[in-house]
Order: sequence, then structure tokens, then C-alpha cells
Amino acid sequence: MTARAGRPARRRGRPATTSRTAGEPATRDRILASARTEFAARGFDRASIRGIARGAEVDPALVHHYFGPKEQVFEAAVENALAPILGKPDEIAAGALEDAGAQMVRFVFGLWENPATREPLLAIVRSAVNNETAAAIFRGLVTRHMVSRLAAAVPGPRPELRVELAVAQLIGTAMLRYVIRMEPVASADVEELKARLEPVVRHHLTADLPGEPPDPAG
Repeated sequence: MTARAGRPARRRGRPATTSRTAGEPATRDRILASARTEFAARGFDRASIRGIARGAEVDPALVHHYFGPKEQVFEAAVENALAPILGKPDEIAAGALEDAGAQMVRFVFGLWENPATREPLLAIVRSAVNNETAAAIFRGLVTRHMVSRLAAAVPGPRPELRVELAVAQLIGTAMLRYVIRMEPVASADVEELKARLEPVVRHHLTADLPGEPPDPAG
């Protein structure tokens, strides 16, 4: 059978990847899943658009078409993985401040203990410590999705500093437990870690900072 006029003859065998997948609704999700795996395994510097495309079984041009350059793929992959729980800081901010420390601890450990969210977190943390672009994306995500939302509910002066100190306590513990795997934190019972961290995080959020006047509303 001859090809129609104006159209190239269709080749036998497996169709080209781009034409095979461009119209599939799941293509974006497949690219994002491959990106999370690639960044987690190789870090930001060593991960490549070609490797992400290979894992998703698409043409590299399709990755660029949907997401743009590598840093935008990185951010989209992380935000996509965390999308189901990005509203949680708003719930924490809407509750009682005295309970916010415990809720923050449970929220953060819930992310790390869940394999579905641990992989993208490992990807961004491992990349952020070695690459300034990834670090900037990490700062932006933490600021938008946690610090800014929680700071709006913290009374008294310098609420951003209070929240950042609380977040630093949790990120530092997560680094030791899940990234560096330093003992005994790495194998400690997660409930014990939560119990020890909750009062520390609550202190950062609610206690007066040295040298500042007490909050008149407190």
C-alpha cells in the first residue's frame, strides 16, 4: 500500500516515541515519576533530561515540551510528589499555636516515613547540598509551602525566624536519620524522636526570643 500524498510512508516496527506518547494523558505523570527516580539516584548535577526521558520511555524533546529545562523538571517533580499534602501547613496554622509544634513534627516525619514522599525528598535534599540551583528551589519550596504559611499564624516579633528555627530542627534530624543515616538517630524509634522534638519545636514557635519584650498578646 502506498503512502497518502503529502505524508511520509509509515515505517514498520515500533512507532517513534514522541508520536506514540504525545497524546497520552499519563505522559506527564510518567515523566515526573521518572524524574523523581533520576534525581533521587543521581542528584541534580548528574541527572539528565535524556535519562529522565529514557525512564519515561519518551523522546527527550517531549520532556522539554512539557516542563522546560532541567531545573523546572526538578521543581515540578518535587511539587507533584508532595501535592497531596501541601495543604497541611495551612491546617497547622489554623489550629492552636500550642499544638503547632506537635503537628509540625508529625507532619514532617509523616513525609519521611512514607516511601511515596521520601523519594522526592531525598532527591531534593541530596541535590540541594551540592548544587545552588537545587538549593534555591529547595528554599523556595520550604518558604512557600511551610515558612510563610506558618509564620502568618505565629504571634510576636520575627515570626519567620521562629518558624525557620523550628523547621531547621526537623530538617537537621531528617538529614541525620534518612540521608546520612547516623546512628543512633537512624534506627531510633520514630515515636521517641517525635516525643523528644515536639517540645523543642514548640519552644521555637512560642517562647520569647532572648532580648525581645514578651508578646503582649501572649
